[in-house]
Amino acid sequence: MNSSWDNLKILSEPTRLRLLALLAREELSVAELQDILGMAQSRISSQLALLRQAGFVSDRRDGKRAFYSLRAGLPAPAAALLESAAAAVAGQPESAADRDALERVLQKRRAHSEQYFNLIAGKLGKGHCPGRSWEALGHLALRLVPEITVADLGAGEGLVSQLLARRAARVWCIDNSPRMVEVGTGLAKKNGLHNLAYKLGDIESVPLPDKSVDLAILSQALHHASHPQTAVNEAHRILKPGGQLLVLDLKEHRFEKARELYGDLWLGFGENALHGFLKAAGFAQVEVTVVSREPHEPHFETLLASGVKAGK
Repeated sequence: MNSSWDNLKILSEPTRLRLLALLAREELSVAELQDILGMAQSRISSQLALLRQAGFVSDRRDGKRAFYSLRAGLPAPAAALLESAAAAVAGQPESAADRDALERVLQKRRAHSEQYFNLIAGKLGKGHCPGRSWEALGHLALRLVPEITVADLGAGEGLVSQLLARRAARVWCIDNSPRMVEVGTGLAKKNGLHNLAYKLGDIESVPLPDKSVDLAILSQALHHASHPQTAVNEAHRILKPGGQLLVLDLKEHRFEKARELYGDLWLGFGENALHGFLKAAGFAQVEVTVVSREPHEPHFETLLASGVKAGK
């Protein structure tokens, strides 16, 4: 940072002082500063370069644009000089005009964003939306899991559990495939997830004690069960009172090749059937909802069912 004498020289130039007064209020691009001050880009850029060199401003690149702001942590003497200089000219017509123009630029920013979202209202998620993938949203949702004990029934390699374990107190993965258990255990070790454990077992006879978990998940596993009702009953058994079951599974379909291609025993379930499984097992607050439909044939639909184990 320059000496106070040098800083006084910097602040004595009207354009530089006007720029600093604006940047003290808002981070702005060169184009926005042009709009506010009504000056050529070359003049503004040259003055910004001097201010950056003097340590008054910092810049940030965002794609092809550069945004400028007042330097964070400006030394106290320089900050005091700037504050005094800006206050001294605050009542000048140019300063008042700059403040009005700044507000118009900020309104233009807000209007641009509002116009976009007004245009896509009711269509969000139906087309490409950068960064708004189901995978990304899934990661966000899974980070909200509290410190509870979870059982992932029919877990496979445990993709969901690998994410849950980053927040949950304990996660049990149950699968009847020795190879899946082996691979999943290796992944947990590789990722340092010491609270994630795999057990070889069947979802119709879960190797966990009664009332031992807070959340049970059957994610695309129920249609592999010989007796789906038994699997749901087992989920109810291992849940603590007040615990929740989440079932993600295919809605009833007619794609017979699923038996051969994916080893499915059931061609999905009707909403009423899935609702009936949970009610028969003793779950309360049962809900079943269609949460997705694939755009391509055979247009698989996915159901999300939930229920809470009553009692204290």
